[in-house]
Amino acid sequence: MRRIIVVFGFLCLFVAPSSAQSFKQRTDVCLACHGEKGQSETPEVPSLGGMPSNYVLIQLYLFREKRRTQEIMNDQAKDMKDSDLQTFADFISKLPPPKPPADTPDVERMARGAALVTKHHCNSCHNPDFSGREQMPRLADQREDYLLKALRDYKSAARPGYDATMDEVIRPVSEADIVDLAHYLAHFR
Repeated sequence: MRRIIVVFGFLCLFVAPSSAQSFKQRTDVCLACHGEKGQSETPEVPSLGGMPSNYVLIQLYLFREKRRTQEIMNDQAKDMKDSDLQTFADFISKLPPPKPPADTPDVERMARGAALVTKHHCNSCHNPDFSGREQMPRLADQREDYLLKALRDYKSAARPGYDATMDEVIRPVSEADIVDLAHYLAHFR
């Protein structure tokens, strides 16, 4: 009997599901891609610091249910229980927001971006300072390449929104406007 217990314990080490990992181990995996303290340095990977808890919760749910597809994220979220989703969302929301980019913004693109923000009411849902709220993400100081990817994915319907609002807003936005919006939001002060 003792031998069976030892063999069973040994096998569990090799087939343990990701849910058996500690919270720290799982957050280390998150931060390996999304950056230490949620400040991404990886192309097209968002900074998570300062994201509203509700937004993160919804995104993790969408990844878990494969309604939003990104292989690494789908794999990381697949075994998460609802309580895990909330725990991770709360953890991420407490990380510091990203710092402004070091490069100097293009003045003309900033002016065009500001006009687009007003025209499309981006500062209504995402807050006047683009800090995000409820299920709307933080946009201020986000990686510009990630903002470009996200806006293009919304435009092409490759990325679902939580509701139809983003689909309605992005539909009339041109590619040139998307480029200016991403630049503006990434450099917003």
